[in-house]
Amino acid sequence: MTLRIYNTLSSSLEEFRPLVEGQLKMYVCGMTVYDLCHIGHARSMVAFDIIQRWFKASGYQVTYVRNITDIDDKIIKRSLENQESMSQLTTRMIDALHVDADALGIERPSFEPCATHYVGSMVGMITSLLDKGLAYKSGADVNFSVRKFPGYGELSGKTIDELHAGERVAVLEGKEDPLDFVLWKCAKAGDPEEAKFPAPFGQGRPGWHIECSAMACDLLGETFDIHGGGADLQFPHHENEIAQSTGANGIKPANYWIHNGFVNVDNEKMSKSLGNFFTIREVLEHYDAETLRFFIVRSHYRSPLNYSDVHLNDARASLKRLYTSLDLVSPLDSPKPLDWSNSFAQRFKAAMNEDFATPEAVSVLFDLASEVNRTKDAELATLLKQLGGVLGLLQASPSSFLQSGSELNADWIDEQIKARAQAKLDKDFKLADSIRAQLLEKGVLLKDSASGTTWEQLH
Repeated sequence: MTLRIYNTLSSSLEEFRPLVEGQLKMYVCGMTVYDLCHIGHARSMVAFDIIQRWFKASGYQVTYVRNITDIDDKIIKRSLENQESMSQLTTRMIDALHVDADALGIERPSFEPCATHYVGSMVGMITSLLDKGLAYKSGADVNFSVRKFPGYGELSGKTIDELHAGERVAVLEGKEDPLDFVLWKCAKAGDPEEAKFPAPFGQGRPGWHIECSAMACDLLGETFDIHGGGADLQFPHHENEIAQSTGANGIKPANYWIHNGFVNVDNEKMSKSLGNFFTIREVLEHYDAETLRFFIVRSHYRSPLNYSDVHLNDARASLKRLYTSLDLVSPLDSPKPLDWSNSFAQRFKAAMNEDFATPEAVSVLFDLASEVNRTKDAELATLLKQLGGVLGLLQASPSSFLQSGSELNADWIDEQIKARAQAKLDKDFKLADSIRAQLLEKGVLLKDSASGTTWEQLH
């Protein structure tokens, strides 16, 4: 079966053709470690974890790089606010990142480079851009000149003039064009000593965009297979990466560009200013990590992901159905390798080979679970667990999962009743029915009357 990937660069599905047969080299933009990871980070981590898992399951030798930005204006600002050093702040946040990622079942990347360890490579790349006339000095700063790079705007699908008209681009003193971006920032009064690095063009620190270009080039080569990240990075970050990497090396950095969709909260874009911003840790205070992962997995990575308690509760109930099948029929203790000739496995593979279509792959798991319930076949139960494992799911003890969180909370039930009532007012009867069915599965029977809705627990 041919693997097809939606390439943002061409805005189309393309057959995946690796640079080296049987090998995958992938770079994904990671976190800027000035704060705890939020659910937007969780979405990206899970999306690309699934992608690299699928390549491994398909027999590829995978080299996966996910960077850490540990030098940035936000880090400097937060360290000063906290009255701690930058390294103390970033070390704490990197440790927290690993705790959150491990909880979500994210496999560690092959390399996890920190930007501060690659400043020498960044200086070398900036020097090359200056020598080629693609960058210019403005005082002790160095900027990239977008109008001297003919392909600028290719990833965005817009010309430079269209980008000027459609984007809010800060006009900074010393720039020849508002779209020009900084490659090197000169040191300023009040900057911590940790934020000052030596360079031929003056002491300072690298710009954000050049960091990824240098780390990707050092660890994967001048060109590699896949570059990924959140949809918010398409412009300007990834557009700028293409410009500076191609400008310095004379070759495009990646053949395929993959972007995961945004996270909304109750149908509104997640934002600190709106007060609907949640860290992974805040979510895990109320839901187990596998439920959060399953909630993310059952949506296509490119689609918007709408976070809400109703959807998390539905994900928990759905995951419980799969674990119930594995509790009913135990998988084999010493299973054979996954049998891809099985019809369920073939459907699963076809879904994943079509741009990593996890919603369809998950539907195969439910069909397989139904067959396990019907046949009581241990080999099918084993296959269910194996296919779930490809997605990083269904590896816990079924009995432990089913027993966890089993105590009913009256306040939570009342919240679900209110959510159902609102769904009915919104004429979203599918959601209202889903909430009722979910409560019934937990042993809660709703009773509607003229005076409102009451509930009773079934025995």
